[in-house]
Amino acid sequence: MTKKKKIGERKRIALVAHDNKKKDIIEWAIYNKNALTRHELIATGTTGSLLEDALDRPLKKLLSGPLGGDQQLGAMIAEGHIDVLIFFWDPMEAQPHDPDIKALLRVAVTYNIPFACDRSTADFIMTSPLMSEEYNCVIPDYSMYLKRKI
Repeated sequence: MTKKKKIGERKRIALVAHDNKKKDIIEWAIYNKNALTRHELIATGTTGSLLEDALDRPLKKLLSGPLGGDQQLGAMIAEGHIDVLIFFWDPMEAQPHDPDIKALLRVAVTYNIPFACDRSTADFIMTSPLMSEEYNCVIPDYSMYLKRKI
């Protein structure tokens, strides 16, 4: 049984960046400012505050990632309230909340939302024609996992 979720023309984009990548996401957001203005932006903690200043527009701010912001985003994805995830993560720096990060990425894949972990992929997502039109996202059927016997 395949489920579909309609994603509107105006996407709900989550923006996250590790400390060493905050400068990069700010530069990327400024470069993509015109495209981002057409969408609703949600961000974790400090990244959200920095983006508000850089883009000169309000956005929904969650908790800092290590304080539960990554988990908040994961819940929002599971509830269908996030359409795209842009997460500039630092592959060279150990993160104390690494299990939360992995859980967030797992939920993004589970619910089949597009996500980028680097600038190039984020650029490809933002320039896709699908960013400005409705899209029927196929939600994979995981019911077979619920019926497994232990």
